[in-house]
Amino acid sequence: MESVWKKDVSFPSFPTLQGDKKTDVLIIGGGIAGILTAYFLKQKGIDCMLLEKDRLCSVTTCNTTAKITAQHGFIYDKIIRKYGIENAKKYLQANTKALEMYRQMSLDIDCDFETKDNVVYTCNNRQKAEKEMRALEAIGADVVFFEQGNIPIRTDGAVCLKNQAQFHPLKFLSAICKDLPVYEHSFVREMIGNTAVTDNGRVQASHVIITTHFPFINKHGLFPLKLYQHRSYVIALENAKPTDAMYADEADKGFSFRTYKDLLLLGGGDHRTGKNGGAWQELRNFAAEKYPQATEKFCWATQDCMSLDGLPYIGKYGKTTHNLYTATGFNKWGMTSAMIAAHLLCDAVQEKENDFASLFSPSRSMLHGQLLINTAETFADYLLPTTRRCPHLGCALRWNRYEHSWDCPCHGSRFDKNGKLLDNPANGNLK
Repeated sequence: MESVWKKDVSFPSFPTLQGDKKTDVLIIGGGIAGILTAYFLKQKGIDCMLLEKDRLCSVTTCNTTAKITAQHGFIYDKIIRKYGIENAKKYLQANTKALEMYRQMSLDIDCDFETKDNVVYTCNNRQKAEKEMRALEAIGADVVFFEQGNIPIRTDGAVCLKNQAQFHPLKFLSAICKDLPVYEHSFVREMIGNTAVTDNGRVQASHVIITTHFPFINKHGLFPLKLYQHRSYVIALENAKPTDAMYADEADKGFSFRTYKDLLLLGGGDHRTGKNGGAWQELRNFAAEKYPQATEKFCWATQDCMSLDGLPYIGKYGKTTHNLYTATGFNKWGMTSAMIAAHLLCDAVQEKENDFASLFSPSRSMLHGQLLINTAETFADYLLPTTRRCPHLGCALRWNRYEHSWDCPCHGSRFDKNGKLLDNPANGNLK
C-alpha cells in the first residue's frame, strides 16, 4: 500500500539529533505544516529547527489527495450561521491567499501544479447546496451552481468554485525542504518546559510549535476533547474516464474525484478511526460498477484530525501557553490549512498582528454538538473491557481488519499488529 505521490520522488535525507542544542523556534513534526513553517521562518532570517520522529512527510502528507482549494465542503453557510458573514469572508480570504501562495511558489518548482475548478456536490439535499451557493455569493466568491458534473453519480445540485488548483505535494515539498535545519529520526518523547527531549539529545527553544498532526501534550489546550480522527481511502485507477474538475461529496461518506496525469484518484470509504467503514472495498465495488475497464494501480489511506466546528486550530496551544503553539484540526483540507498555519505561526512567534488569528484560535468556544459526541465516545470506550489499551489516555483499542492495525476510536492513535506506533497522539509503542 503506497500512494502515487511516493513514486519517483526522493526526499533529501537529514541527520538524527545528537547532543543538546538551542534555537529560537523549535518545530516538532515534519509534515507539510511543519516544513512550510520552517521554510518561511528561515526566509525571514529567524533561527529555527525542525524535529521529525521518522522521515519528512512519511505519514499524513504523503497520503493526501492534494487539492488546493478554499471550498471545504459546504462550510460557508455554517460559518455565517455560527460566526457571522465577516468571519466567513475571512475564511475565504485566508484560504484564497494560501492558494495564491502555492500558485506563486510553484512557478519555480516542477510539481505538476494545475489550475482546476473545485466542485462540492450533494446527492440528496438540493436545499443545502442552494444555501451554500447563496452564502458564497454573499461573500463575493466566484461560484457557479449546476445540476450534474462530469462524474458517474447522479447529483441533486453542485456548487463550483472557480480557479482552484491541484499539484504533486511531495515534489513541491522536496524542493523547498533541501536547505532547512531538519533532524529526522528524532522522536520527541516529552517536553520539559520549552525543552524537547529525544533519545539522543535535547533542544531548548524560546518558542515551540507543535505540528504533529494531533497535538501530543495533554495538559494544555484540551485537544483530546476538541479533536477526533477520521480515516479516508483512495485508489488510483488507470483507464478510467478523467474528470474536468476536482469533486467532493458534501456528505462524510461520499466519494471524491480528481485526476493526476493518466490516473483517476477515487476517494471515499470514510469512517471514524477505530470504527467500521467501507474502506477500499467500497471504492473497489464502485469502480467495478462505474469503471469496469479500469485497473487499480495504487491504493492508500490517510487520517485527518477533525475539529469541533469544522475550522482548524492554529495559534497558542492554550490560553496560558505564551510560547507554545500548534496547528491541527485541518478537517481533511490540509493543503490550504497548512499554508495558513505557516504564515499565522510565523507572525505569532514574532508577536505580529494577524487578521486571521482570532478566527483560528485554539482557545475559541468549545460549545458545539461534536463535543458531546467526542465525550460520549471516550466514556464508552473507557468502559469497554479489553486487555489492549492505548498508552495515550487508556482507551480500548479496536482491530482494523482492513489495515491490520490496532486503532483507538477516542483520539486516533494506531499501532501495527506487533504494537509499533503508526499514528499519534500516542507517544510510544504498545507494551
